[in-house]
Amino acid sequence: MSSARFLPLQVAAVCYRKCGAAFEFLLVNTTSGDRWIFPKGATARRLSHSQAAEREALEEAGAIGEIEPQHFHLYLQPKGDTQEFVVKAFLLQVSHIQAPQEQNRNPTWFSADDARSALAMGREAKYAAELRTVIDHAVERLSEERIVPDHSRALIYRIWRSLLRLLRLGRS
Repeated sequence: MSSARFLPLQVAAVCYRKCGAAFEFLLVNTTSGDRWIFPKGATARRLSHSQAAEREALEEAGAIGEIEPQHFHLYLQPKGDTQEFVVKAFLLQVSHIQAPQEQNRNPTWFSADDARSALAMGREAKYAAELRTVIDHAVERLSEERIVPDHSRALIYRIWRSLLRLLRLGRS
């Protein structure tokens, strides 16, 4: 019987903003300063996973915005030479930025293509592919939300017409 392998968990905020018809992603330097990464870190006992990811975005990138309560993707991230973490990725739509609390993180906006390249640079192929997939899934998820038709005007119009009919009937 094989034994299950449990990996430690971290959380990441995939910070984005809409730029015309495209999306840009906010990446930060790793603590060593030699690679780009999403703001990420450990979970916290008193915070939900999305709140912990939101905290990481503020601390590492100075990003403030609205985070989705559910993760949209899981990926593997190495720590040192022998350990791996499972990272839960949460989308965070950035509304504004302030100075990050952590020094030398250099938060920088990247187009989706440039983010894929920046995240892959200096990484083992396996982990580079993991990070490119996070961007792919984020763009896919965000694009799905954009193409959902807005029926709210049609609904308001139908309600308004119904109210007018009721008012006319009430005068008769």
